[in-house]
Amino acid sequence: MAHPTQLGFQDAASPVMEELLHFHDHALMIVFLISALVLYIIVAMVTTKLTNKNILDSQEIEIIWTILPAIILILIALPSLRILYLMDEINDPHLTIKAMGHQWYWSYEYTDYESLGFDSYMIPTQDLTPGQFRLLEADHRMVIPTESPIRVLVSAEDVLHSWAVPALGVKMDAVPGRLNQTAFIASRPGVFFGQCSEICGANHSFMPIVVEAVPLKHFENWSSLMLKDA
Repeated sequence: MAHPTQLGFQDAASPVMEELLHFHDHALMIVFLISALVLYIIVAMVTTKLTNKNILDSQEIEIIWTILPAIILILIALPSLRILYLMDEINDPHLTIKAMGHQWYWSYEYTDYESLGFDSYMIPTQDLTPGQFRLLEADHRMVIPTESPIRVLVSAEDVLHSWAVPALGVKMDAVPGRLNQTAFIASRPGVFFGQCSEICGANHSFMPIVVEAVPLKHFENWSSLMLKDA
């Protein structure tokens, strides 16, 4: 999860998030190079008293500064499109979970099981145990197996919400009357935190998302216990 004074993104926990981090670094490097070039030209124009007739009126330079930005845009657009299509790919998910947004909590339903579902509320500050995070902990976590394609069906019961977990590279709007879907693969075990990312009312800040990725064997044990308690 994010920590104080952090400047970059959270550590990637899914292949798509790793691709997004690589694309961010790629685009940022291009922005740095453009900024350095523009700054150099500004400083050179301001500080020198010399003029060059070939710069003032040159078709070659005009061709260069027309073609070069087009090439740069292509270098940014192609990787971006590739990631967009990767984020939309849903290939034979091993598990499907329906996440419903409410004012102001989430409910999860494991549709591959007959009666496995629960509501997930934020743990109040006074009930937190040492080591738990304020405004981020939930009384029930969405448990998933690692290294398995997971499909999440996202909707809402009342107003607009948004199911977002930055470390997994997932963000999907929850719209009443509409069923959106997204997919991800948790590449390592861990607990990943998110929050509703659509202003949804007075307690918008108090509906966290907690995804716990565990090995498949542990997930099977957890699901068996949940089904027994149901």
